[in-house]
Amino acid sequence: MRKAIRIKLQVQAMAFHCSIFPFLLLSFLSIPAQSFSLNTSDYMYTHDCHDLTAGRTLLQTRAGVPGMDVSSHQGNVNWRTAYNNGARFAYIKATEGTGYTNPYFSQQYVGSYRTGFIRGAYHFGRPDISNGATQATYFLKNGGRWSSDGRTLPGALDIEYNPSCGSSCTPAQKCYNLRKQELGKWIQDFVNTYRKGTGVYPVIYSTADWYNTCVGTYGDFSSVCPFWLACYCPRVTTYPYNWKVYTFWQYADSGTFPGDQNVFNGPYSQLQKLAKG
Repeated sequence: MRKAIRIKLQVQAMAFHCSIFPFLLLSFLSIPAQSFSLNTSDYMYTHDCHDLTAGRTLLQTRAGVPGMDVSSHQGNVNWRTAYNNGARFAYIKATEGTGYTNPYFSQQYVGSYRTGFIRGAYHFGRPDISNGATQATYFLKNGGRWSSDGRTLPGALDIEYNPSCGSSCTPAQKCYNLRKQELGKWIQDFVNTYRKGTGVYPVIYSTADWYNTCVGTYGDFSSVCPFWLACYCPRVTTYPYNWKVYTFWQYADSGTFPGDQNVFNGPYSQLQKLAKG
């Protein structure tokens, strides 16, 4: 979700085509304190699907509530136009690491709310800078808080490819030179700190490729954290470890709305329920 310098990490040709899973899975997802039904910095990565977990075939198509996510790259957003074009929710970048805040955050976060959007803030995680608890605290102090007004989504943790080296990353650098156990603990510390500060679990944003490669079985948050999948593919089959459905799907880096194009996996009433907590 990094945009100002727009480095596109082109993951080599898809060796498969993602298949779909009935919307029936809507009834299966139950998350404590956030029960609902289914459905960075400034660089941009393209997230192609990678089938890293054989046999995990999920029958899901891109249906649900349309939305978007933006950062400083979009500047002042015309929220009325986006709303008139059909967008109903937005995630706005608030922070990165412990030293960056989005200079357009107020216009984007407040402006979307005043226009009628259900919106939330996201933090771009930098495990190479400081620990997860420290970054969650920074996020909470700089726009990442949540309220049960039915219009504010839980804050999201964007945890993905190391922006320091982009497409030239070695396998180790891609994972911030940390072991799977260490990245799993980093995410756990972020999740626990955010939960303690707000009463709700954060949404986790990632790709199946990065998460399964860098965290794998050491990071199972499927029972507590809604998952925001980044996959620029026509259909979804592959998820990070133990998630079996997405709550949000970022499916393109441009389109009808400013910023990245997203969809919530469920009806509008369920999006409101997630925002309500």
